[in-house]
Amino acid sequence: MRIGYSMWGFLGDGIADTPDGARAYRRPFIDGLVSTGHEVVLLQINRDLYEAGEDLRDRYRWHMGFPDLDALIFEWRWPLLGRNTTRCGSVGHTCDLHRQTDLFGRYTSAGTPTLVWDLDRQLAADDRCRRLPNVVVGEFALQLTPGAEGLYCPVPDDLLDAANPKRLAAADRPTPLVYVGNQYDRDEAFDRYFAPAAATVPHRVAGKWSRTGAWPDVTFTGRCGFAEVEQIHRAALATVLLLPERYAAVGHMTSRWFEALLAGCLPLVPTEIHGVEAYAPPQLRVNDGHEVIEKLAWLRSIAGTTEHADLIAACLGYVEPFRCSAQVATAVKLLEALS
Repeated sequence: MRIGYSMWGFLGDGIADTPDGARAYRRPFIDGLVSTGHEVVLLQINRDLYEAGEDLRDRYRWHMGFPDLDALIFEWRWPLLGRNTTRCGSVGHTCDLHRQTDLFGRYTSAGTPTLVWDLDRQLAADDRCRRLPNVVVGEFALQLTPGAEGLYCPVPDDLLDAANPKRLAAADRPTPLVYVGNQYDRDEAFDRYFAPAAATVPHRVAGKWSRTGAWPDVTFTGRCGFAEVEQIHRAALATVLLLPERYAAVGHMTSRWFEALLAGCLPLVPTEIHGVEAYAPPQLRVNDGHEVIEKLAWLRSIAGTTEHADLIAACLGYVEPFRCSAQVATAVKLLEALS
């Protein structure tokens, strides 16, 4: 198939001053589509070139018109007041939503098989596009919106294959606790799980946190570049997976889970997350900040030991079902069913 792919983000490292969680898996996913014999045409502006100065045109194709397509994949965009809802050309305007609307009208409304990948859970349950016969909606969630299909956060195969529990356990990890990610709707989870533990151990919070007055003793270091995310995790013993309530309620897990784990930073997973048993062994599930403190003390006591390596190996087993190659196969199957 010739697949059009609409995404507002980067394939390379991008720039620090923009949220783009899909950078951790977007390129492996697109490469996976190509490796299985499909042609991929990128339909949004080439942000890698124009914003990050990285020229990837020798490997990927961008097209700002309306090329012939057999199918279409949207990383779904939604209205953001003052950004993509403003007039084209105005200060601060991003044209992701306008372009998505044009693509939807040209292709999807005309019957082109379309996969809407709702990466941020922003597509309303009653949105009219869910009822179109040529549209399927993919979600990360373990508890799916009625009519949606599971298309989970893809874990890059090469990174998973390269993860060696013994080497990861033996690495020097001077920081007991970190969190890498932005504040968006995470205040409650942060206050319950992370902040109490941060008061007891050296720690770091990297990301855009603009309202930090409630936690004067927490060390916030601001946004970091995408390439720095792995370095931060490799220097840390553990993290806490903090999800917005709308994610936690349905078991919608983000890339921070595998980004931390594949760097050897063990994820402590709140039990309030739906389907927590799919993401971590019992030893790493926590009910509150007090249990985070207890788990960190235990992890510090076993750091570098065989028990530590075995725990990392057990966690890697939980990641296996989410391999990128499996998600590529699912996406192709969903599109072929629409055809």
